[in-house]
Amino acid sequence: MTKHTEFLAGERPEDVLFFLHEDAVSNPGALAEYADEVEDGHILVLPGDDGRSAFQSATGIDPMGLAQEAMGTEGDIHDDLTDAVCPVAEEEPESNHTTRFVFAFAEEQNEDVGGLYAEGDVVHAYAVCACGERYSDKWVVGE
Repeated sequence: MTKHTEFLAGERPEDVLFFLHEDAVSNPGALAEYADEVEDGHILVLPGDDGRSAFQSATGIDPMGLAQEAMGTEGDIHDDLTDAVCPVAEEEPESNHTTRFVFAFAEEQNEDVGGLYAEGDVVHAYAVCACGERYSDKWVVGE
């Protein structure tokens, strides 16, 4: 089982995951020992602080700033965290809507909080589209 599949199964709550589209990476060879190659890019799963720092180094984007900015716009991020559907794609079909980056973390089940969090571990995902749109999605692991 890869770190990617373990993360998706909710088995790595202390880690963060990020996807980098192949067009967004200037030196993909540098990721070889840290990343899993997937269609159209690379997935990295790293311990929390290290992962946030690595994401910022790779993208120039502060992941917590991305999360704050993206929370205001809901999108459809695929549950494998390697692609998404930009929420403005229908309005701007002539623009490039390739998913450049996805940043995600999981929050363990918390019945005291209620809502989704009472149902199970929750994945929080944030995406950056080639058009510049930033958006978010969240779901219960396994649903």
